[in-house]
Amino acid sequence: MNTKTLLCFLLCSVFFACIPSKTLIDNDALLARVKVLSSDAFEGRKSGTEGAKKARSYIINHLKKLNVKPLTPSFKQEFNFLYETKKYTGTNILGIINGTDKPDTYIVISAHYDHLGVQNNSIYNGADDNASGVSALLAFAEYFKENPPAHSVILAAFDAEELGFEGSKYFVEHTIISQDKIVFNINMDMVSRSNDSELFIVGANTHKLLTPLLNTAILTSKKIKLTVGHDGSDGLEDWTYASDHASFYRKQIPFLYFGVADHNDYHKSTDDFENIHPEFYKEAVHQIILMFNVVDKINF
Repeated sequence: MNTKTLLCFLLCSVFFACIPSKTLIDNDALLARVKVLSSDAFEGRKSGTEGAKKARSYIINHLKKLNVKPLTPSFKQEFNFLYETKKYTGTNILGIINGTDKPDTYIVISAHYDHLGVQNNSIYNGADDNASGVSALLAFAEYFKENPPAHSVILAAFDAEELGFEGSKYFVEHTIISQDKIVFNINMDMVSRSNDSELFIVGANTHKLLTPLLNTAILTSKKIKLTVGHDGSDGLEDWTYASDHASFYRKQIPFLYFGVADHNDYHKSTDDFENIHPEFYKEAVHQIILMFNVVDKINF
């Protein structure tokens, strides 16, 4: 058996060993959280607004219910920034899951909870962008109750992504955890709808083992298409700096970003819960969790 074949065999063995026999998450709860977070009551969740404050309370309450410990005393990490000459106060939400085998190294799983707020009397609810990622983040918390990770995991709901990735920038510059202990970022931004049932995976070239791992892993999904790319090497638009994972990449922290192609409701007031694709979304989150299990096996 040559080296390449042996590597593929070992990677296949690792991947399939990671697949739990039971349902990973509560799919009904996954959808319910998106519906709530993208409702008019949250007024589009723009940074610095009452809607964003309501979203923070909602997310923190769910983390507490799922027995996630706070990384800061209150789960919150506040920061100030300027955007188009206006001063803002943003707030990241940070929870921690202690690792079973490698507790002193950390994987950050992230999703931004802010959106565009109210414009011209229309509420930009941001169901796909990015209530979908936040609900998936909470699904990880649910999953870890029964399936604790090997590495310690920081669950990060970042603020102010729409205003220049300010929340994730602040986190990597002022992280409570020593930066050299953060070994990986998994970022989810827009994962709930695709007319082509296609979920993109960006960042496979940021760690030497990721490409062969992913090429093995993507063979397992029959319900949706998993496509590795948008990384500057395939002629498609480069998404390396498209969302909060860019803040980690700039610090030379490897990442995987999961997202869909822009759709007709992207950054419009019509990005509502009724327009997401539930079956696609459920399978996308399932696959992202499986991908995490692959990453969690890497000895960084």
